[in-house]
Amino acid sequence: MSSDNSIFVGNKAFMNYVTAVVMQFTTKDAEEVVIKARGKFISRAVDIAEVASKRFLDGKVEVSNIKIDSEEFENKEGKQVRVSTIEITLKKKE
Repeated sequence: MSSDNSIFVGNKAFMNYVTAVVMQFTTKDAEEVVIKARGKFISRAVDIAEVASKRFLDGKVEVSNIKIDSEEFENKEGKQVRVSTIEITLKKKE
C-alpha cells in the first residue's frame, strides 16, 4: 500500500478528516485507507474511522486492522518522551 492513502490526524476540523477518508474511497478508488494519529489525537482518529465507516460509507468499508504502538522522541527541553500511536486501517468490503 502506498503512503498516499494515509490520513494523519491533527488540529484541523473533524469533518475535514472524514471527508478526506471518504474521498480516498470514492474519487481515488482506494482499496484501503490508513488513519494515523498519536497522543491526544488517538480518540479523534477513532471517531473519524467510525463516522466515515458507519455514516458515510455504511456497508461499503470496514475496519480491517488496528495497530497500536508508541514512539520515543526528544522534546524541546531535551527530555525523552514516549507517546502512544494508532493506525486504523479501513478496507473496502468485498
